[in-house]
Amino acid sequence: MTAQAEGIIAADFFHLDTVLGKRLCAMAFLEHGTRELHITDVTSRPTRAWTVQQARNVAGELETRMKILRFVLRDRDAKYDASFDAVFRSEDVDVLLSAPRTPRMNAHCERVIGTVRREALDHVLIMNEAHARRVLAEYQDHYNARRPRQSRNQQPPDAIREPTRANDPDSRRLLRTRVLGGANNEYRYAA
Repeated sequence: MTAQAEGIIAADFFHLDTVLGKRLCAMAFLEHGTRELHITDVTSRPTRAWTVQQARNVAGELETRMKILRFVLRDRDAKYDASFDAVFRSEDVDVLLSAPRTPRMNAHCERVIGTVRREALDHVLIMNEAHARRVLAEYQDHYNARRPRQSRNQQPPDAIREPTRANDPDSRRLLRTRVLGGANNEYRYAA
């Protein structure tokens, strides 16, 4: 199963509401093997053309890593069409469709969207599309570079090596960095 997970990227939409009640839509891609999150963009009108552009953006961002991907997992939303699938098929990535009304088939992506909501969106009042982009970009950076993952032995997706462990935690000072204005905190030992 782990070998198969390395070759899967999942896609899904999620919505967020602004302070003034405007509903925005964002698109998230999650690499199953590394658990790396890619939040592509935010719009108030998600169209098929916009969705295809998000697929192109992710394919361009992944560049050489696209070669190890074998499948893109998506649901049957009408915003996906043959052009979306063609972006991935051109990279020799097969498209897997989840069964109708079965969110558990895309459980990893659904879970990360819940994490984005709980750790970021539930704590920040979104003003507009530009503000939503900044908040989601900051959270994506936190999620990929510093947030530990139980499934990866407490390592974030971008971790290249194990962090240095303190022999005596009492002898080192712990530093806190606030993320999203204090909605989340990152901790590390001072050098």
